[in-house]
Amino acid sequence: MSDNEEKKEIRVWCDGCYDMVHFGHANSLRQAKALGHKLIVGVHTDEEIKKHKGPPVFTQEERYKMVRGIKWVDDVVEGAPYVTTLETLDKYNCDFCVHGDDITMTADGVDTYQIVKDADRYKEVSRTEGISTTDLVGRMLLLTKNHFRQGEKEYAIEKEALIIKRIQSLYYTKRKQNYPGSSNLGQDHSARSPWTGCSQFLPTTQKIIQFSDGKSPKPDDKIVYVAGAFDLFHVGHLDFLEQARKHGDYLIVGLHTDPVVNKYKGSNYPIMNIHERVLSVLACKYVNEVVIGAPYSVTEELVRHFKVGVVCHGQTELPMENGVHDPYAVPKMMGKFISIDSGNTMTTEKIVERIIKHRIEFEERNSKKEKKEIEAYEAMTKAKQNEKAG
Repeated sequence: MSDNEEKKEIRVWCDGCYDMVHFGHANSLRQAKALGHKLIVGVHTDEEIKKHKGPPVFTQEERYKMVRGIKWVDDVVEGAPYVTTLETLDKYNCDFCVHGDDITMTADGVDTYQIVKDADRYKEVSRTEGISTTDLVGRMLLLTKNHFRQGEKEYAIEKEALIIKRIQSLYYTKRKQNYPGSSNLGQDHSARSPWTGCSQFLPTTQKIIQFSDGKSPKPDDKIVYVAGAFDLFHVGHLDFLEQARKHGDYLIVGLHTDPVVNKYKGSNYPIMNIHERVLSVLACKYVNEVVIGAPYSVTEELVRHFKVGVVCHGQTELPMENGVHDPYAVPKMMGKFISIDSGNTMTTEKIVERIIKHRIEFEERNSKKEKKEIEAYEAMTKAKQNEKAG
């Protein structure tokens, strides 16, 4: 290899909807970045997504911001075309395009990466099993599940949840009458998609290592500590963490356990379990470390153990947990507490409200996506069988 080839910067292109950005997206981008030096990510507009796939959960501005917040991304191209072309790769000086090992198609059923595949400027990485936007939408459409209930409320169903359950029952009965062959993609009991249907996410220490910076704080670093659920990691979380990081040099995020989150949020929260939330938070470029299963109340022992210089909290209401009215009483007493206003009012609950409000649209989107994926998968399998037979 010549000196010029060694010095050449390899620029990698990825594109997509990146709707409800989760650790599956981040893992794909992590793998793509490992194939080169610079990672450029194109994000589609709301109009393009609605045309080819169905309504996005987040707006394009929210999606642009979320992708910029992923630690492996070097640059974001807003309004990238839905079909990846050689002109797009050349315009941004990218050597090749990277995508996961599932198929993405236009409204007409055309592989959006066929052009770059034919030009041998396409590379594939493994998608993360057990997580997808379709899956998460399905989880939010199951708000009557009480799988985190414990104690005296273990078998209780809230009045609101009971009403939703009745509405769902009527809705799905009507849906089955109108669409006899339909299924509810994203719901773990009936999903059939070969790529984005539900399958259990299996966490490993290796995955956490891949997402972690692995860097300890320097002796003179000011350490910032924040804590919470950070469920369905979103732009509200991102803006808060960006502001928190400005108060020090090293940011540690404490994640509450699933039962604790469920106690103060109720219903079937958290939507994502603690293993999924750990990876989602670790993918954020402002975060250095995560405490898995952090205590609800910030104790003096925790502050001293991690040598915390300041503890930050946003504007969200503090629920009472096990008789504790203020989980930040200790850092306040120690003079190490700061309240932050990120200026962003997005919450996990508001995301769920968006899904519930547009329930039918998202159900139809999921159903159409499943149908196209099954057809493409069957065609691909048949082609491979024909190749072997020939």
